[in-house]
Amino acid sequence: MGRKEDNIQKAQALMNKPNQIRNIGIAAHIDHGKTTLSDNLIAGAGMMSEELAGKQLLLDYDDQEQARGITINAANASMVHDFEGQEYLVNLIDTPGHVDFGGDVTRAMRAVDGCIVVVCAVEGVMPQTETVIRQSLKEKVKPLLFINKVDRLINELEVTPEQMQERFLKIINEVNNLINKMVPDEFKKAWGLVVEEGGVAFGSAFHNWAISVPFMKETGLTFKDIYDYCAKEDQKTLAKRSPIHRILLDMTIDHLPNPLDAQKIRIPNIWHGDIESKIGKSMINCNENGPVALMVTKIIMDQHAGEVAIGRLFSGTIKKGEALYIIGMPNPNRTQQVSLCVGADRIAVENISAGNIVAVTGLKDAIAGSTVSDDPEMETFEKIVHYSEPVVTVAIEAKHMKDLPKLVEVLRTVAKADPSIQVEINQETGEHLMSGMGELHLEITEYRIINEHMVDIQASQPIVVYRETVDRVTDREFEGKSPNKHNRFYIITEPLEPDVVNYIKEGKIPSEGGKIKDPKALQKDLQELGMSKAEAKSIKSVYGPNMFLDMTKGIQYLHETMELCREAFVEAMKRGPLADEKAMGVKVKLMDAKLHEDSIHRGPAQVIPAVRQAIYGAMCVSERLLLEPKQNVFINVPQEVMGAATREMQQRRAVIEDMTQEGDMVTIKAKAPVSEMFGFSNDMRSATGGRSLWSTENCGFERIPRELQEEVVAQIRMRKGLKPEPYDVNYYAV
Repeated sequence: MGRKEDNIQKAQALMNKPNQIRNIGIAAHIDHGKTTLSDNLIAGAGMMSEELAGKQLLLDYDDQEQARGITINAANASMVHDFEGQEYLVNLIDTPGHVDFGGDVTRAMRAVDGCIVVVCAVEGVMPQTETVIRQSLKEKVKPLLFINKVDRLINELEVTPEQMQERFLKIINEVNNLINKMVPDEFKKAWGLVVEEGGVAFGSAFHNWAISVPFMKETGLTFKDIYDYCAKEDQKTLAKRSPIHRILLDMTIDHLPNPLDAQKIRIPNIWHGDIESKIGKSMINCNENGPVALMVTKIIMDQHAGEVAIGRLFSGTIKKGEALYIIGMPNPNRTQQVSLCVGADRIAVENISAGNIVAVTGLKDAIAGSTVSDDPEMETFEKIVHYSEPVVTVAIEAKHMKDLPKLVEVLRTVAKADPSIQVEINQETGEHLMSGMGELHLEITEYRIINEHMVDIQASQPIVVYRETVDRVTDREFEGKSPNKHNRFYIITEPLEPDVVNYIKEGKIPSEGGKIKDPKALQKDLQELGMSKAEAKSIKSVYGPNMFLDMTKGIQYLHETMELCREAFVEAMKRGPLADEKAMGVKVKLMDAKLHEDSIHRGPAQVIPAVRQAIYGAMCVSERLLLEPKQNVFINVPQEVMGAATREMQQRRAVIEDMTQEGDMVTIKAKAPVSEMFGFSNDMRSATGGRSLWSTENCGFERIPRELQEEVVAQIRMRKGLKPEPYDVNYYAV
């Protein structure tokens, strides 16, 4: 029996012992070496050939990942490791570092209890490093640190041993500062990284070695030895003396919590049901005999098995062939196969118990973010909040008419597998719109549609997604009349307080029709964020970062009509009056209404158009603004090509916010509109002779310069088949 088969048997034996399980993620900035590290851990644990580790990139099993040399999907693997005479099962998720795939990192953090943050010794802490640390702490996932590419520091930058240690200290302090800033108070001491205790490791994932202080004490290896091995280019011997999988998996088992301990901290954070209920207690105690509670974090498409739902099982045991409910869906789904994951392989088992990361086929109604249980009444897990929203859109059409029905099906499947992709099928124009986090995100998705789902498509040039809002507070009420003139609604719109907008974006208020669980606590929070008491008590609906308030007093029949008013509000926020784009940061206040006493005269056909027109008219009164998506751009360039890099940015309407110099390298931080960033990579390479490194992160929407607004609005409207000028206030007053 080979070592791999032996390991698989051990993994199956350990998956029912939660105190011997660790669920971990590996997260970092792009190109800091996460996937190479994951490969070496799997190889060290005997799950693949050690010769190929770091070259094969087992977890980048998607051919696009191998062609582009980046990780696109979060991939899962389980391995067995022996620590101090006892065996442990380590379930690992390798996540992407590219900003376009940040959604995958957020979802992976929901499934794990601890994560190894990888930082490149040469580049140091980068913007995406900060984002992944923030994502892990928000989910109450404990971080550890691995400083990678130490060999490059010695061989390429030729630093002295003293400079090397200084560089390490700087990185550790930066990461500790980030953790301190964001970690809940009760973990400040316990979760800080202490090198002497072994919470930090140093090494080279590519050359397969690592070192930590406990291991140095145990073996007598020193930093000077490491330095000498690298300087003599004898990293093979170093890898034998101090193999990376041993150091990192020891660190994982020693410092990260098992599911029994982790769930006591994490469940109250990610599930807001009654902790004293049967299912609440079962999840807190990671009880394998309790009700099933599975949070799906990823859907992958398998050519043979169909849709595979991967997620964390917090309670109960999932058995092959059992009926489970996807909460929110009417009918149960029957599980067909239950498996453990090892890279691209899945090992089928009869059942898997609480505390594991599992793969289940047969849950056809599940999407990433679904709550699955054998109790149809279970309260769902907290919605996974993504840090950025789709900002680039392409229109997609099938090259051959015969593929049209299949294309609709494939687009739905794609959106199900990757919730960061939004698909909109416009029934009127027959247009299929697909929105993603950036050009690369959409390119990869298009590639998958053609090569994995076998549908020939052509895509338009990428277009940017805008938002609409209003500029000022006014007390002028706008009157909206129903088509039969029997009902009138008086509405004011004004900007929603920025703190309230952020509060909604963080997922603290259920939007899009969700029920508010504790209205009193919400009122208190909103008052602290700057809303008046009267407004905080009057919330009727939240859609996106917009609010609908009922400020009226004692109006007859309004209670019966309110549901229709809410529908009109949602319609108006989905398609604003300026450019038919979604609204953002708008507070809509219903101040007064006059309603016909006969319900026949205040049906949907009367109320919805009246309220919608009143909202549009009120937005004209408050002055409509267009918001464009912006990106932070971080560029590292040698000093002599700095001028070319800044010129390239300024041509793109970018604002340079900061410049720092270290040696002869300059780091430029700028903020640029997404619409100006198409083709940026080629232009930047040619401007700097290929000597620049950069990364971007989406940083929300900001108002477009006034002098550009009219022109951009006209372009958007014409693209959508509307007349170029938006309607003015008089049009809505009819």
